[in-house]
Amino acid sequence: MNTLHYAHWPAGLPTHLTVPATSVYVNLQISALRYPDKPAIIYYDSILTYRQLHEAVLALAGYLQEHCGVQRGDRVLLDMQNSPQWVIAYFAILRADAMVVPVNPMLMTEELRHYVEDSGAKVALASQDVFARLAPLVRTTGLVTAIVATYSDYLTVATDLKVPDFITAARDVPHAAGVIAWSEALAEGGVLQEHLAQPDDLACMPYTSGTTGKPKGCVHTHSSVMFTAAGAPHWATSMVPDQVTLAVLPFFHVTGMQISMNAVIVGGGTMVILPRWDRDVAGQLITRYQVTVWTNIPTMVIDLLSNPRLADYDLSGLRRISGGGAAMPAAIAQKLLDLTGLTFMEGYGLSETMASTHTNPPQRMKQQCLGIPIFNVDSRIIDPTTWLELPQGEVGEIIIHGPQVMQGYWNDPQKTADSFIDIDGKRFLRTGDLGYQDTEGFFFFTDRLKRMINASGYKVWPAEVESMMYKHPAIEECCIIASRDAYRGETVKAVVVRKPGAVASADDIMHWAHETMAAYKVPKRIEFVTALPKSATGKVMWRALQEKELAQE
Repeated sequence: MNTLHYAHWPAGLPTHLTVPATSVYVNLQISALRYPDKPAIIYYDSILTYRQLHEAVLALAGYLQEHCGVQRGDRVLLDMQNSPQWVIAYFAILRADAMVVPVNPMLMTEELRHYVEDSGAKVALASQDVFARLAPLVRTTGLVTAIVATYSDYLTVATDLKVPDFITAARDVPHAAGVIAWSEALAEGGVLQEHLAQPDDLACMPYTSGTTGKPKGCVHTHSSVMFTAAGAPHWATSMVPDQVTLAVLPFFHVTGMQISMNAVIVGGGTMVILPRWDRDVAGQLITRYQVTVWTNIPTMVIDLLSNPRLADYDLSGLRRISGGGAAMPAAIAQKLLDLTGLTFMEGYGLSETMASTHTNPPQRMKQQCLGIPIFNVDSRIIDPTTWLELPQGEVGEIIIHGPQVMQGYWNDPQKTADSFIDIDGKRFLRTGDLGYQDTEGFFFFTDRLKRMINASGYKVWPAEVESMMYKHPAIEECCIIASRDAYRGETVKAVVVRKPGAVASADDIMHWAHETMAAYKVPKRIEFVTALPKSATGKVMWRALQEKELAQE
């Protein structure tokens, strides 16, 4: 294990961290005991205290157990935008000894079908703005019950903030078999069983795609979720209950879930929830509640700093601005530094590692750098073919051993076996990302061993998009590649061969794609060709198309 980076370790912190040996739910239970009347959530000026949050969690957990039959180890789908209900649902599922299956609320029906069938979820908690996409699966698959939430139920005070229509919408839950309104479920509650979950029990299963196209569940226990939840607040900001976090990264994504929600709950802090990015509302919330911590993606910072009304907002309360998913442009980082005196803290993590494994130390932050391995993490650079460790400066595959690494992929022992290697008696996750270490032990990303597109922090897997694009009646062949984008970093491009006689236009195909898949996967550019380049064995030579695209830019 290389320890070069210890010379730049955050002052006063040990390199090893011991985290609570309890379930993740207990974090909320303890904070509710300690800070019952303190705001846990601020939602467009409406406040939910820790006592109120915990009471709602217990009521919903009782309903899940008594009326939905949820048992230890069951998987429960969670399909909502950031909201008080998302937080309540998450902890209620854990209190019921079940495993949270968080899904992107942008997913369409056929995409959701895979999550339901693969996870074996019998119960789903969804919001009414997305429920129409989930509804066709209730009682036509293994999904027996759906609890449908209305965001406006938690708007309890008047506000001068701009609230989206889908948040203010009145309750409109359909009357159908297997469907119940959130408000009714909480009102009915149920008899709670003893909380049995231990650190090695199933806790959360975020999905990630891959080269084969179908999303795969990353199996995390309470122990792996607990590690980043409890460790993150220690790294750069004191874990005190007076920290205020702007929670705008989606909770279904591990960074938003862990850094903007779970870490806040561990410390008894307050999360100011913004369901959808709005630079003006973000500026107002940062000002109004003197937000101290904001984790984001670079496009949000770019948008905020380009706001003509920026001078109207008071950003002086901010103590840490951090993020990942894509490198922060140097010019934007400098502008942020000039305005706030804060250096953007970049980090690195995966769904497979339940957020951060590498972060820049607060006293030695390098830009466009993944940072150094955090507590208890052994990360190395190896030759992806020989598996031999490489010296500083040489590019190879980033591998990770640490307590936050997943158990494996759900119901896929072969993919699990392919994703891990044993070195020095340790089990390392192969990330598929290429990078190097500098002479101080800091890690830098250079390229991908795996085929993936990073669009504003959303990971798009070409094979998954291609499999859906082939369902279009006019498409004979399709290859998905990345195209550079000034705002998103990368965007999705489709190179398409139309079937003989087909006349579908690029607009026609993009419109169809919007109806078929989540918006971030939809090709923003389409190029029609007469044939795709292929190898002697008939495989599409996607890399040749990718290199040609990059050469044109």
